[in-house]
Amino acid sequence: VAKINPQAPLDKVCVLSCGISTGLGASINVAKPPKGSTVAIFGLGAVGLAAAEGARIAGASRIIGVDLNPSRFEEARELGCTEFVNPKDHNKPVQEVLAEMTNGGVDRSVECTGNINAMIQAFECVHDGWGVAVLVGVPHKDAEFKTHPMNFLNERTLKGTFFGNYKPRTDLPNVVELYMKKELEVEKFITHSVPFAEIN
Repeated sequence: VAKINPQAPLDKVCVLSCGISTGLGASINVAKPPKGSTVAIFGLGAVGLAAAEGARIAGASRIIGVDLNPSRFEEARELGCTEFVNPKDHNKPVQEVLAEMTNGGVDRSVECTGNINAMIQAFECVHDGWGVAVLVGVPHKDAEFKTHPMNFLNERTLKGTFFGNYKPRTDLPNVVELYMKKELEVEKFITHSVPFAEIN
């Protein structure tokens, strides 16, 4: 149980209890993109869109959305993405496409798909020397992460996160305040409101 601002509309802030906080925190608390940096977001579902929102709030100047479904790009633009890459549009690995777009690699990447190949791509697309990749998606239990050890020796960092490194009881009230101060977009994540009688 988390005690939040009593003025907060529960039918809106309820969505902060899982995916939005996870993506937002993955960017703000774990990737920590410096102002003006370049961030790649893999997967533009709710968690990825929230990660884009987090990168925007942190002050990233380029936020590149990576998704196989181009119908997601317009909504992602409204939540901070500035550019898009559909891996299906290229005949080379997407990490190479991103490295070419960003003069050697992005500063930060946040993987929100749970697909092991996307996880490897998210790690391999960050810049040598200072790049940080954050894994958010949950992979298949038999999946294996394979990359060349040089990617670590070249001073890239790989991190994982659960619930965006937020502690629900103490941190969620502050996330609600971000929304109440109109600094965090929540309404765009809500597509339908359904009464209990119509569920299942």
